[in-house]
Amino acid sequence: MEARTARSKLLPLAGLLLAGAAGGLAAQFDRDLAAFVIIALVQGAVWAVAAALVLRGGNRRPSLVLILGTAVLLRVIALAAPVFLSDDINRYIWDGRVQAAGINPYRYIPTDPELEPLRDPLIFPNINRNNYAPTIYPPVAQMLFLMANRLGETALAVKLMFVTIEAVGIGTLLFILRATGRPPDHILLYAWHPLPVWEIAGSGHVDAAVVTFATVALAAALSGRRIWSGVALAAATLVKFFPVVLAPALWRPAKSNFGDWRWPAAFIAVIVAAYLPYIGVGSRALGFLPGYVGEENFGSGAGFWLLGMARRVIPIPLAAYLGLAVSVMAGLAIGALRRGPAPRSSLNWAMALGTAALFFASPHYSWYFVSLVALLTAAPWWPAWWLTLAAVLLYWDQKTGSVPIWAGFTLYGGFIILCAVDIVRRTVFDKGAPGARRTIDCAT
Repeated sequence: MEARTARSKLLPLAGLLLAGAAGGLAAQFDRDLAAFVIIALVQGAVWAVAAALVLRGGNRRPSLVLILGTAVLLRVIALAAPVFLSDDINRYIWDGRVQAAGINPYRYIPTDPELEPLRDPLIFPNINRNNYAPTIYPPVAQMLFLMANRLGETALAVKLMFVTIEAVGIGTLLFILRATGRPPDHILLYAWHPLPVWEIAGSGHVDAAVVTFATVALAAALSGRRIWSGVALAAATLVKFFPVVLAPALWRPAKSNFGDWRWPAAFIAVIVAAYLPYIGVGSRALGFLPGYVGEENFGSGAGFWLLGMARRVIPIPLAAYLGLAVSVMAGLAIGALRRGPAPRSSLNWAMALGTAALFFASPHYSWYFVSLVALLTAAPWWPAWWLTLAAVLLYWDQKTGSVPIWAGFTLYGGFIILCAVDIVRRTVFDKGAPGARRTIDCAT
């Protein structure tokens, strides 16, 4: 009876999410970016209500079949989306095609005459930066693009592959929930979240592989499989470089049950082995990464939201900001390396490192926050959920190549405000009930 009551509360929310998915799909076909952003924000609000019901469910657990079934339907709808929100998938298809022709994808830019036989009227003209930028994606991502090429040179083929890869990540998150004693229906936190639905099933972003490899690395660390944890995090890092910040949460110095020299050895071995097939181009194997740093104004500091806001009041050098960011990240890394023996501590530190790195980097694109959804599902912290829900605002003026001041403040400034609220809440709670902080579940 209690389970039926829980399902009855969740079912209308599932219906609202599916209706929102249909509306978001229609907005994309109409090429109405503002309408899509508004619909995605409404979906986020519905998700928040559903997440609150699940987290506070007590003995009234909803059906896992309902949760996973709705997740599948959301992705089926999103798979039909056109290439509209992001055109990155065209570069994926192109890189796969170049490799299938036996050419190193880091050697040429798409407009180089050597690649003229590979050009077509559908993919080539729609590759972003096709006349000046080599690919930016690391080796494991390139291997996935080649795999997708074997399935077909279409956006749908790429999206289907990444949705399948994401399904492995969802299964791994279920394992993590069981291993840490949390109810399996907490998988709703990831499975119903609109961000991975639109960015993976809808736009086919390679971040699906980051989600899966990173969660496998977390699960392996929980299970004491040190080598596999290092291997998986190396694979995640070579899809997008960002996951390397999670390393301190997964490795321990020697004389520990969780790690010794085997973890870093496995990590480094995978990095070296993955680059070997592409090393013939030398330093060009870094691709467009150096150019991307300049293009996004990170080299001048203007691309960092917090620094940009501070500079409106006082001129602060980039070195000072980077010093602050490095100091905070170093402090978190030291804390992670000295973490307690509880298995869940690895998850909490991974979430903290991932959240801090994203905040300081302040990405200009919403799909960079997809992996944070997975980290927060493993170790929820409510202020950080704001980053994942408000990230869709980064689409608002994406076509102009800039992020509106109000959107950046809502996203990153809102996170700062929520962090302050959480600190006050915990401080007041601890003052009123000594020792209670130890009993506060980070999910609340």
